[in-house]
Amino acid sequence: MEKHLIAVDLDGTLLTDNKKISKRNKIALQKAMEQGHEVVIATGRPYRASIMYYEEMNLTSPIVNFNGAFVHYPGNDEWGIYHEPLSIDTVKEIVEVSEKYNIHNILAEVMDDVYFHFHDEKLLDIFGFGNPKIETGDLRKVLKKDPTCILIHASEDEVPKIREYLSEVHAEVIDHRRWAAPWHVIELVRTGMNKAVGLQRVAAHYNIPQENIIAFGDEDNDYEMIEYAGTGVAMGNAIDGLKEKANEITLSNEEDGIAVFLEKKLQL
Repeated sequence: MEKHLIAVDLDGTLLTDNKKISKRNKIALQKAMEQGHEVVIATGRPYRASIMYYEEMNLTSPIVNFNGAFVHYPGNDEWGIYHEPLSIDTVKEIVEVSEKYNIHNILAEVMDDVYFHFHDEKLLDIFGFGNPKIETGDLRKVLKKDPTCILIHASEDEVPKIREYLSEVHAEVIDHRRWAAPWHVIELVRTGMNKAVGLQRVAAHYNIPQENIIAFGDEDNDYEMIEYAGTGVAMGNAIDGLKEKANEITLSNEEDGIAVFLEKKLQL
């Protein structure tokens, strides 16, 4: 069988709802690697919040973080580090305008450093994962470097208004997505950054053609990856839009959907 590149999203895809990798999924991916296939994580999470799964599966491949805005090869610095951040000037302008809306907070992530516009205990618990350097204060003052991504946490009715503003004013420099319920969060990355961009780099490294890429996802940050892959697979729990774009639909993240598909596809 020809060598395949298997790309897996984490939350809602490889991970169960309690953020674990099931035994069946782990065995299937390990068998695939033993057959000579490559497995890569492609996630919106930062590296610090995905390294534990990378290590648990004993991966030795590049990893796609921040939805493609950061791609690197752990333990192999010669491979290169691809970091495509937002412009700090654009971010400061967005912070300025955001004050007109009912926002709860704005976060900036600079690789593994996290900056909070306002103090927020609930978000601190979530984004403190992996022990990043955390600083709180007006982002227009405390932010000194171009951020990898920005997160705007707003009231539900304000999210569409903010996204409309972002599309009208900053479409040429940023891409934005909405997090899945129950979070009313808008995630911003540099325009053109998505998981497919990261996969292209990884596939080129392994010399694996596009038609031999299998990608699994469940949310709207997986659209480009699912469309780019030769075989784009939507999870049973995926949003309807992704299921429509996917080549295949497997079972949900709670039903070992990745393993079920790969066992048949790769004859594991």
